[in-house]
Amino acid sequence: MWRKLHVEKPGIRLDLTLQSGQSFRWRQTKPGEWTNVLCGFVWTLKQVQNEIFYLVFKSKTSQRPRGQRILEEINSSGEEGSTFYESILRDYFQLDVDLGSLCQQWKAKDSFFAQVSERTRGLRVLRQDPVENLFAFICSSNNNIPRISGMVETLCQTYGERLGELNGVDHYIFPDIKDLTDAGVEQRLRAMGFGYRAKFINQSACYILQHHDRTWLESLRSVSYEEAHKALCQLPGVGAKVADCVCLMSLDKHEAVPVDTHVWQITAKHYMTNQLKTKSLTAKVYKEIGDHYRSLFGKYAGWAQSVLFAADLKRFQSESQPELKKEVSKRKATAQSESSVTKRKKKKH
Repeated sequence: MWRKLHVEKPGIRLDLTLQSGQSFRWRQTKPGEWTNVLCGFVWTLKQVQNEIFYLVFKSKTSQRPRGQRILEEINSSGEEGSTFYESILRDYFQLDVDLGSLCQQWKAKDSFFAQVSERTRGLRVLRQDPVENLFAFICSSNNNIPRISGMVETLCQTYGERLGELNGVDHYIFPDIKDLTDAGVEQRLRAMGFGYRAKFINQSACYILQHHDRTWLESLRSVSYEEAHKALCQLPGVGAKVADCVCLMSLDKHEAVPVDTHVWQITAKHYMTNQLKTKSLTAKVYKEIGDHYRSLFGKYAGWAQSVLFAADLKRFQSESQPELKKEVSKRKATAQSESSVTKRKKKKH
């Protein structure tokens, strides 16, 4: 039985939020319906206009020979049961964050944001399990979303616990860190096409359990952004961008701004037009970009940057954007004017 998730408007757009490169395990099982594993349950979500509905399935041992696991829909009655499952989704989608008010503030500060945010309304930053989030983004290095999704699913099928089958598809829990520390993990993952990422997955898992424990990643939610970012960068295969992804998407560091070449190009084109003249994304430039967004958008700069990032993805762009083109032209003209003034001043001196 479909249950309604109580969301205040403007709420969530599932297609934007689940396809924007944050989480890599959501599958569109029917038009407008999405399925994934969260907190040991299998969930199917669907959106009907502005309303979100969900189904929850749990693992059960069947009466068939060999006791195979199957998935059965949870039909718990009463307010207590509904509240429990809804609380999981509310936490995952961070529904306590007033995205509508934030967007209004950002629009007032930045006219370019005001234009592009119209087509990404309802995009939220997910609050994911830190373990899954970390290892998924280790897989993201020099990779694209379809391949990352395939690698993450392979990790689950190879080292995760099987929950059961739903509509002909097997579903698995993400592996425990300990299961990724075995000596043969790197070689096995390399054989499955993970490349150099296999080494970083195995080494990071070993580093965490040698120096901390499985709860260490989650404990970083209680420290400062700077401390969490520095700690993550100690892990093999984790640089500034991956650390920022984990900080933003699972460790409650809303000010974290992941910067890849895509974000660098957006910033150079629409924001720091005269400052970003370098040909490579150095550590200095990376920090300058993050600081620029934090200065402009404030405490939730990572959320604002996520909107800008998604708005620039081709899959979310509309064919006709006259107002956006007008704003881009205006910014280019301003940048050229400022550049001309700077050149004239240099000639005088």
